[in-house]
Amino acid sequence: MIKSFRPSLRLKPSILTLFVLLTVPVLAAIIALNYVSNDRIARIKGQELVERFRGDAINSIRDVFDPIKSMIRAAAVVGDEETDFYADNRSIKYFYAILQHSPKIVSVYVGLSDGSFRQARRIDPKVPINDALPPPGTQFAYRWIERKGSEKPIDRYLFLDANGQRLGVSSGVTAYDPRNRMWFRDTVESGGLFITDPDVFATLGLIGFTVGQSFSRDGAVKGVVAADITLEGLSEYISEHKISPNALSYVLDQQGRVLSASDLSKTYTSEKGRVDLRHISQLDNELPAIAYGAHPRSSGATFYAFHYSGREYFASLSTLPPDFGKKWQLFIITPIADFTGAFDRNNQYLLALGLAATILALVIIYVMAGAVSAPLERLAAKVGKIQELHPEPLPVVHSPVREIAVLSRAIDTLDVAVKSFAAFVPMGLVKELLATDQKMELGGHSRFLTIFFSDIAGFSTLSEELPTQTLLLRVSRHLELVTRSVNDEHGTIDKFIGDGVMAFWGAPGLLEDHAWRACVAALRIQRGMDVLNDSWRAEGARPLQVRIGIHSDAVLVGNIGSLQRMSYTVMGDGVNIAARLEGINKEFRTGICISHAVFKEAGERLCVRPIDEVAVKGRRGLIPIYELLGAYGAGEELEPSPSVLRLATLTRLAHEAIIREDRNLAGERYRAVLNEFPDDPVASVMLKRLAEP
Repeated sequence: MIKSFRPSLRLKPSILTLFVLLTVPVLAAIIALNYVSNDRIARIKGQELVERFRGDAINSIRDVFDPIKSMIRAAAVVGDEETDFYADNRSIKYFYAILQHSPKIVSVYVGLSDGSFRQARRIDPKVPINDALPPPGTQFAYRWIERKGSEKPIDRYLFLDANGQRLGVSSGVTAYDPRNRMWFRDTVESGGLFITDPDVFATLGLIGFTVGQSFSRDGAVKGVVAADITLEGLSEYISEHKISPNALSYVLDQQGRVLSASDLSKTYTSEKGRVDLRHISQLDNELPAIAYGAHPRSSGATFYAFHYSGREYFASLSTLPPDFGKKWQLFIITPIADFTGAFDRNNQYLLALGLAATILALVIIYVMAGAVSAPLERLAAKVGKIQELHPEPLPVVHSPVREIAVLSRAIDTLDVAVKSFAAFVPMGLVKELLATDQKMELGGHSRFLTIFFSDIAGFSTLSEELPTQTLLLRVSRHLELVTRSVNDEHGTIDKFIGDGVMAFWGAPGLLEDHAWRACVAALRIQRGMDVLNDSWRAEGARPLQVRIGIHSDAVLVGNIGSLQRMSYTVMGDGVNIAARLEGINKEFRTGICISHAVFKEAGERLCVRPIDEVAVKGRRGLIPIYELLGAYGAGEELEPSPSVLRLATLTRLAHEAIIREDRNLAGERYRAVLNEFPDDPVASVMLKRLAEP
């Protein structure tokens, strides 16, 4: 019961006082004008800085790779002119000289067409080679593999210190053959300079890739010269050269995987010895994923703005020039607040000055707003929830204003009345009445909509086996599932018929996809009953089987009855057909049976299989009927499985033979269905029918 409350203020004087003291808009207009002007300047400046940084970063990336590409091209020219140069170990010293060019080069090597391999590489002294750690102080190594006849090749290492002085050797039998490696095959196939996709060198924990080029003599490929390069230092570069304090920058490959990050975060994952680059959407920081997803790819824009967590950001996603050789992307994210900070401080100073002059007016307006506007806003929100038939209890709104307090008590009374009314009348009709000034009157009109009937199979037998209270509890859970599924798909519950339910879609509110929504609701009911049945089986109880029939047709819909008692329902031949389809499930032992009219309305989004053509009382012609098996685009749980798709395809082929009146072919195809799906009831029933004369 609502507690009595005597207010001391009147609404009219309060509103008059509020308008007299309302001087804040003048100050707000001045601040807004200043803010808009400053914000425009800051945005232009921010965009210029982003574009400048993008150009500098791209040039920095090219400065890393272009010299290395040139050295590999030169090494390939040596192979073209002096093929024998790579046939002995003098080439390794050449590779060692290239290796010294940059710490980003991990190794330089050549693979010959006879399977020989020579390499100068960096060494991690903590990683074993040939089952033993390198000598202490090892920084580099010469490595070579030669193949001689049928002898097993030997993998030899010569370990060097930082000054190139010899520290020791190591050797062991190996199965390594450069001709079988991806870098060798892809480079030969490309016919020119080739850059592999980014990967992670597991031995050093660094992101890198391979640059290679083949060399040949007399038109035959003799080998491939290549270098492994890391992106070490690129993350430090973009970290040190930030556009703004809170900016983030990333270098991505064509698939959006992260090569380097300005926040120096880990950009790869490792599991069971396999190392993979992480996609921009898989980083620990959620902001890059939001920014990447906000990119307007359809317009081709490289610079754009987006909002995240109440803040606005600039973002730039651009691809490196085509002559670079790889479609890498530079991704930049920066909060606009980094550019507008100084202007915001000026606005704050202006605001403080204005507040000092109008503080008395603000205090008075604040007090009056708290007494008048706050409860009115809560009441308005409360009315909105009543119109939406919000199921939870709504809080009581108190106010010192007499008129608002009276209005609050009236709204509480309205809430109780509407919820009581909605328990007996279709919820859609109640919402329509609340949204308009329409009165409840007898009458109806014809409308094309979808009718739904459901029933529990074997309910009479079940009612004899179970105690009344247990039966009532289980039926209630079933009806709760049906009601929730129908409401979620904007359907209207017409009535409960014992354990059955009648519902329809397309009235009182119009729905263009009413047939689709009815089918989705039916599938959700079917999946929900599977879950309920699993729990009941675990308790040792008998499961419930639900039969559903759905039909689309033009029927009479409206308020039917008398002025003293009326019901919002549908009438017509279409209702009888929907009820008949629900019963047909018993004949074919199916779960959901739909008519051809439903299939015609929503068939492209449904997974169905044809059953038969049946006669319906009052109709001269036969009605094609289908079993509903799944739906596309309504959620993963409603998607048909591969086996269901296979069943639908086989049944469709058998049904096509029936349409062509080829009974022998139809029987053969239905037997094929049973060979793969021995428990399929539809095929069993159709074979019995085909066997009849």
